[in-house]
Parts: sequence; C-alpha cells; structure tokens
Amino acid sequence: MEDLIIMSNPSELCCTENKEKKFREYNVNKGDYIQKRVRETYKKMHTNQTVEFALNRKASWTKFDKGGMTIMEVLEKLNGVVDEADPDLDIPNNFHGFQTAEKIRKAHPELDWFHLTGLIHDLGKVMILFGEPQWAVVGDTYPLGCYFADSVVYQNITFNENLDMKDTRYNTKIGMYTEKCGLENVLMSWGHDEYLYHVLVNHKSSLPDEALYIIRFHSFYPWHTSGDYNYLCNNKDMAMLPWVKEFSKFDLYSKSKDIPDVKSLLPYYQTLIDKYIPGVVQW
Repeated sequence: MEDLIIMSNPSELCCTENKEKKFREYNVNKGDYIQKRVRETYKKMHTNQTVEFALNRKASWTKFDKGGMTIMEVLEKLNGVVDEADPDLDIPNNFHGFQTAEKIRKAHPELDWFHLTGLIHDLGKVMILFGEPQWAVVGDTYPLGCYFADSVVYQNITFNENLDMKDTRYNTKIGMYTEKCGLENVLMSWGHDEYLYHVLVNHKSSLPDEALYIIRFHSFYPWHTSGDYNYLCNNKDMAMLPWVKEFSKFDLYSKSKDIPDVKSLLPYYQTLIDKYIPGVVQW
C-alpha cells in the first residue's frame, strides 16, 4: 500500500461556498427545522441503542436475507434517502457519495480503491429502505458497553433514558472491555457503517483493509476527530487511524449543494466496482 499523503489544510478541499461554511454544528435552536430533526434523531438513537439492541440488529442484518443487488443498483435506490442526522446537507445520499469520491479522486488520483470507498461509504443506509428506522442507521457511531464519552453528540442531554447507563456492567469507562482490546472486539452502536462492512466481508470484496476500516469507522467521530476511546485501540487500529482521518476531510468538506454530473461519472466507477466488488451483492 502506498504511503498516505496527508493534506496540511483540509479547507483546500472545499469549494468557495464551503470555505465560509461551518460543519457539524449541533445546537438546540428550536426554530431551526434541520437542527430539530437532527436532535430528535439522536435522542431516539441514544435512548434505544443498547448492547442488547445492537447485538440483536447485527444478528438480524448479517443473515443477508434482503436479496441480491449490485452496488450500482443500491446507489440508485439511495436517490430518495435524506440523512435525518446530518446537519449539513438536505439532499439525497447518493449525490454525497459522488461528491466525496470525486474530491478523493482529485487529491489521490493513483488510489482507485480510495475513490470507490468514497462512492460507497454510505451504502449501508439502504437499511432505511428495508424498514430500519433512521436512528438505527445514520449519525455518529460510538462504543456500547462502556461509558459514553463527552464528545458523543448531545451526550449531556440524550442518554438519560438509556438502560445501559444504569447497568454496572456497562456504565464505567472500560465497561465490558479490556484496555487495548482492539476495535474489532468492540460493539459499536448499530448503523450503516457496521452493516456495509459486514456486507463487503461476506461478499469477499477485494478492497484493502484501509478501505474496510474507513467504511466501518467513518462515523466514529469521537475517535477519529476527538481522540476519545484510544484506550480500546490496538496497534492496527492506530495504524489505520490516519486513513480514517484523511477520508473524513473529503466526507465532510465535499458537502455542498453542487450536484456532480453523475451520468458522466458512471463508466469510471463501474470499472472500480467490477474490480473490487463485482457481481450481485447479498444484502
């Protein structure tokens, strides 16, 4: 794998519109429709995402019994999905995938697997179309089975009804884990990151580990942006962290109302799908 080239200034990725825009602002402004929607989604998530819930959903979704679809077919289905936990955008999710992929492609033209990772990173949100509520699909992820770090969105106002907070097995810093146990042994809140990771592993995708880490943990902002939960990480996790951080720049700063010419991009990305995730995928 080629060495990662870290950009010194993430704002270099932004279009003019985005250079003045602030991202990931979460507030309690009751008059702001998007902020109200985001806050309500996180409240449901933080109330209902428990160890028992996540284990149940993981067991259910990793049966891969929703049928077979190609990657392009799932991208098309996400035309109608708007992420209710995203305070920055209010456009269908597949456009964001192409925005992210094209920004990565411009900065890292030689890393085709990275381009494809940008395109597909949110495909796990297809769970919404099969009936999973958005609070169990979208938004930031975080470990379950231990105390919720202060950096988790709305940590101080949304977890008061979560049953795990009252369970002595789970409400301490280390909870049900041991230090340096590795993120592969940590139960994350259930969502599109974890689901897509398991879909790709089940399909025997040839994407490299760096891509799989990005897909599995790109919403784990308390870790890759705030530096929390490092005490659960092993050496491999820390070696992969720079890749997740690098991806986050493109995921975040590609957000704008400028819609890419998707039709012209399809042939290139189809070649990458054929290379790394060919055929019909079981969902």
